[in-house]
Amino acid sequence: MTAEVSQKLRSDARDNRARILAVARATFAAEGLDVPIREIARRAQVGPATVYRHFPTKEALLSEVFAEPMAMCSAVVEEGLAQADPWRGFCLVIEKLMEVHALDRGLSGAFTSRLPYFTADRDRTIRLLVQLVRRAKAAGGLRADFVLEDFILAMMANEGIRAESPARRAAASRRFAALMIQSFRADPVREPLPPAVRLLPAVQ
Repeated sequence: MTAEVSQKLRSDARDNRARILAVARATFAAEGLDVPIREIARRAQVGPATVYRHFPTKEALLSEVFAEPMAMCSAVVEEGLAQADPWRGFCLVIEKLMEVHALDRGLSGAFTSRLPYFTADRDRTIRLLVQLVRRAKAAGGLRADFVLEDFILAMMANEGIRAESPARRAAASRRFAALMIQSFRADPVREPLPPAVRLLPAVQ
């Protein structure tokens, strides 16, 4: 095999891998984690064997696809912890994570799943979140009976948002986040909500 042919094969392999990852990211974001490898291969215009050559298992593909987004979730909570006001930091985390997860069904599924290849990143995010919750309670902003499961429940409900476009899903998520924040606050202040988003067909 000539050096030129070998280089072309390596280039083709890199292109295939990049295309598989791009298709998998878009597909899992739109449809969740249950899309089979065969469908990912079809959309990437390669054979299933090519996908498995780069990613021996679906778990390996999922781990690669969500490595950066899961790390980003931890970064968001770190940003919240860095705020001088723990309550504002908590609100920032709720707002940002809900919007991100509303736009990426795969990420939401990864975050709330029990799949072992997401455990380390998710557990780090949860540990940071527990620190932020304690600080927000100690500062008097977060209600004393709030538990972490309330956050998970809110994220699961947020995942169920369905709208005609990503922009509408994000807008609906912002309103839902505002409702959740008001319910989590120790001394509720009735602040104006973001604009409502039509989620049902117009009544005739």
